[in-house]
Amino acid sequence: MAGLVEPRTGTEGQAGHEGGRSFAVAGFAPWPPPGGERRRGKRLRERVPRESQAHLVLPDDRPSVVQAVEGANTGRLAGLIPIRIGRMSASPFAFLRGSAALMACDLAAGPACGVTAQLCGDAHAANFGLYGDARGRLVMDINDFDETVPGPWEWDVKRLAASLVLAGRQSGADEDACRRAAFDAAGSYRRTMRLLAKLPAQDAWNAVADGQLVTFADAHELTDVLRGVGAKALRNTSAKFAAKSTVRGSDGQWRFTAAPPVLSEVTDRQAQAVANSLAVYLETVPAELHPLLSRYSVHDVAFRVVGTGSVGTRSYVVLLLDQRQEPLVLQVKEARPSALLPHLARAGYAVPPVEHEGRRVVLGQKRMQVVSDVLMGWTTVDGLPYQVRQFRNRKGSVDPAALLPGQLDDYGRMTGALLARAHAHTADAAVISGYCGRSEALDEAIAAFAVAYADRSEADHSALLAAVRSGRLPAETGV
Repeated sequence: MAGLVEPRTGTEGQAGHEGGRSFAVAGFAPWPPPGGERRRGKRLRERVPRESQAHLVLPDDRPSVVQAVEGANTGRLAGLIPIRIGRMSASPFAFLRGSAALMACDLAAGPACGVTAQLCGDAHAANFGLYGDARGRLVMDINDFDETVPGPWEWDVKRLAASLVLAGRQSGADEDACRRAAFDAAGSYRRTMRLLAKLPAQDAWNAVADGQLVTFADAHELTDVLRGVGAKALRNTSAKFAAKSTVRGSDGQWRFTAAPPVLSEVTDRQAQAVANSLAVYLETVPAELHPLLSRYSVHDVAFRVVGTGSVGTRSYVVLLLDQRQEPLVLQVKEARPSALLPHLARAGYAVPPVEHEGRRVVLGQKRMQVVSDVLMGWTTVDGLPYQVRQFRNRKGSVDPAALLPGQLDDYGRMTGALLARAHAHTADAAVISGYCGRSEALDEAIAAFAVAYADRSEADHSALLAAVRSGRLPAETGV
């Protein structure tokens, strides 16, 4: 077993066996490992040249913006759909954030070299950020996995690059700065993947430590920004949310206070259903954490609107208190099928069976992050799948649309490195590195695609605004 059994030769003593030993064990890599991974990656360029990644190929049956938005709204709570459309209407960048399915449709018509990785599925620039580990220390990584699924690694890279261009345009950066951010994100992804391919497996898994991230990505202009975000993240806790959003009633019990439309009361039946589902959730949490959770009691449940792409899905916050009345707030969020799934098959990729959508999200997140929320799990409420996680777990994020032009390319390099590390957890870094190569050919191609797709997103956003003005789509802004 590679890494567990060291091969020995016959010259090492009477017990040795000529030619060494090797063991075929299910779940472990063969020994000696098959060589030529990097060469295999290079050969992929013959079928899919790196320059072809610049091409934006829209499918002939691409849905209209109205069709795409209405399709994505299927199954959502009707009363919240105007909020979702209103948030998408705010800017082209906001539109991109809410249209993962439409971009997946477009990407499925374009080139991909055939290497599969666990995808974030929605790797736009605002889905990277800080969060707390089990001891409260801050970690930076991808932090949204609603759409996670195995698929072509290029899809995440292109979504990140295009979002950087749109974020830069929104902040007022010139076109050179916007394109440079996309170019640098792709270059950082390529260089990081090359580094990871050279490291031992455990070192590669944990590479690019958070304390070294700024230096590794040459993102020094972000130092003050990250320091400010980190300071806010440390205060962004369940206790702070509970102090602001709960009140103690005359009966001595703590309850959430409604702040519609974002935070609203639920019926007793809904609250009981969500609370009962935590028993199933407990079975999905590591057994060693059961004594910790057993020290909390459930006190209240409320409905809370979150995100841009997630608006309209069912999402609850649950107030738990320990013996000292210290709060822990859990989020119980509906897990819908990944928006990428219908388009993977079209692109020629296998569509994996899904046992439970909440489980898909949690396992995908654990596969991509170095450190994950230890209390993540999944459950079912009224027949629908949900993911469960800590709410306000010291989360903080950089607003890419508020960065200065000189900071945007630093942010691109940092997020590109984080994305490469996440992909290398499930894909062979040597194969991807072999495809990407040493030159800037892929960087140039991804940057060209990003600019073209940003233009496409701006046109789609204009179509969305026209549909809102005509009354075809309802929108509630400012929420």
